[in-house]
Amino acid sequence: MRTYRAVNLNVLWFLIALNVLIFVIELAVGGYPITVANPVVRLLGLARVLLAQQPWTIITAIFVHGGPAHIIFNMISLYFLGSFFLRAVGERSFLAVFFLGGLAGNALYLLLAPPNAIGIGASGVVFAIGGALAVLVPRVPVIVFPIPIPIPLWVAILIFFLLSFLFAGIAWQAHLGGVLAGLIAGLIIRKRRRLLYF
Repeated sequence: MRTYRAVNLNVLWFLIALNVLIFVIELAVGGYPITVANPVVRLLGLARVLLAQQPWTIITAIFVHGGPAHIIFNMISLYFLGSFFLRAVGERSFLAVFFLGGLAGNALYLLLAPPNAIGIGASGVVFAIGGALAVLVPRVPVIVFPIPIPIPLWVAILIFFLLSFLFAGIAWQAHLGGVLAGLIAGLIIRKRRRLLYF
């Protein structure tokens, strides 16, 4: 039998709201479409050539997005995966995976992406949470559009990861770093808790 904690989702709603607020500021100061010339992207986005002058971007890039589809997809994924994960492991572990997954994704992006490319988005975080869940509850069924039947969560995460390589402009490096961090976090959580909440 699976049991879940009754938790307050305010931390998740705060993180989603922060992403949305920064996106609105991007539009307000730089207009649409959002480009690398946008002042918010240049201030908060992550690029190897700018890191020494703007070290905060290793974290702030998580909260910057490049367009409506980018932020909508990431925030919907963050809400559904994040709310499930938050109920399963609690706020402390959720925040640890959120930020460590984002850091790992951004670190791998810095290592593997072109030095002048600017990386933005919460995809590394989403993949970290997905990776942790794929270890903790791999067979939980999910429906992935346009696949009409439920598939195991680990398969869905794998499909989305592989799709990262098919579309230009997607930072697969951050996805890889995030999912690796999530898998490791999931193993640590599973070992510590021995699946008490699953």
